[in-house]
Amino acid sequence: MERGDRQPLVRKSSSSYRTFPESAARRLDKEYLRSLHNKRLYLAVFAAVLGNFSFGFALVYPSPVIPALEAHPSPALRLDQHTAPWFGSVFTLGAAAGGLSTMLLNDCLGRKLSIMFSALPSALGYALLAGAQGLWMLLLGRVLTGYAGGVTSASIPVYISEISHPGVRGMLGACPQIMAVLGSLVLYALGKYLPGLVLDWRWLAVAGEVPVFAMVLLLCFMPNSPRFLLSQGKEEEALGSLCWLRGEDTDYAREYEQIKDSVRKQSRRVSCAELKDPFLYKPILIAGGMRFLQQLSGVTCILVYLQPIFKKTSVILKAEYDAALVGLVRLSAVAIAAVSMDKAGRKILLFVSAGVMLVSNLTMGLYIHFVPASHNGTVANATLVSSAHLSAEPINYITLIPLLATMFFIMGYAMGWGPITWLLMSEILPLKARGVASGLCVVVSWLTAFTLTQFFLPVVNAFGLEVPFLFFAVISAGNILFTGCCVPETKGRSLEQIEAFFRTGRRSFLR
Repeated sequence: MERGDRQPLVRKSSSSYRTFPESAARRLDKEYLRSLHNKRLYLAVFAAVLGNFSFGFALVYPSPVIPALEAHPSPALRLDQHTAPWFGSVFTLGAAAGGLSTMLLNDCLGRKLSIMFSALPSALGYALLAGAQGLWMLLLGRVLTGYAGGVTSASIPVYISEISHPGVRGMLGACPQIMAVLGSLVLYALGKYLPGLVLDWRWLAVAGEVPVFAMVLLLCFMPNSPRFLLSQGKEEEALGSLCWLRGEDTDYAREYEQIKDSVRKQSRRVSCAELKDPFLYKPILIAGGMRFLQQLSGVTCILVYLQPIFKKTSVILKAEYDAALVGLVRLSAVAIAAVSMDKAGRKILLFVSAGVMLVSNLTMGLYIHFVPASHNGTVANATLVSSAHLSAEPINYITLIPLLATMFFIMGYAMGWGPITWLLMSEILPLKARGVASGLCVVVSWLTAFTLTQFFLPVVNAFGLEVPFLFFAVISAGNILFTGCCVPETKGRSLEQIEAFFRTGRRSFLR
């Protein structure tokens, strides 16, 4: 491979890029991937993504709970128009704090132990929600479950990417999103189909403890990331971890040497001077930019205020079914992304995803702006929250437009900018900064989500519902440009090859 690297770098001819994919090392890599046993790897990933299941469960917990608490007989627990939004939004502040703390936890405890650590605030938060006797217990429970979600958001994608091999890393990288959506669907199902019979809002919190304890129990038997163990100088333990994940009768020793060589080239800590190195700041800016643009595209606002938006546009859909329908659309779209990511590639799915979101948001904004209020069911000078309590207008089939636009937006997001941003974050960040930078990306993500969610209602009340959707459309167009100009294609590349690309700038490592 070094002989091929001696070719002139200034000429970007096809011959200068031909040696790497056609080298003997490349052929050996393909043979090695075909020989691997993935059962234990899948088990380790399943154990980890139970944390995402709990995260999805906790994220949408207010959906069936807020109506019950608004009608609660006890004044200490009753939510009003001022406290109900905080009950939903403080989760994102807790998630931002979780991402901030993971900047230290990922490198101090390791990826696996950080995920297991998240069980402590999660279990405590659910316990507070289940036994709440006042508003402060409800809010603190939401903050703690959000904190746990922030820790898992920053730790699980990194853990999965570091234990996976290039042949299945794209598929496994979509599993966190799949499990988060599945957790949300389970919450909706429990809240809708077992109300009063088995579960009320307290028992829903108790049910949230189940995946938390299952995650901790399973992770006790799973190995830590070989790359993290090598960075801590635990060579024998790292070799044993890789052997367990790949199978004893495979050529895992060769992969181990490649990982070891990559870790050896990197120092244990990142200095301020090193942040000027493109090898560090470029992938960090790309990952952070993707997390920022992902939230600015409006997904959190649309999911949080989905029922009021549907009410305001009088779509032909009963309020109790829209959340479940959106969840099913998200689940199917993420599943499509999971099976196609390692075949079609990351960038093509990001382009398609952003394009679908652009058309959907633009359609929604133009519909609300141009369709008369008598057709779309809007009420002059009415707030979005108050419109959620209005009676539905007579059936008008033109309201299929906002329904379909919203469904396509969720589908577009879930097949690209939802799961792939988390996967790319864990793929492109260099090992020496992966723990800190992944936490930073989660902080950026959830602070953006909190800010956007808090300003959504004031903007709607002041300028109309079409304004945020047109803004989301502009951001989606920006997502397309960002993908084309900044995002590298990582399909089929090892983490060491991706690091080599950012270190040298040679695109031959990614072709």
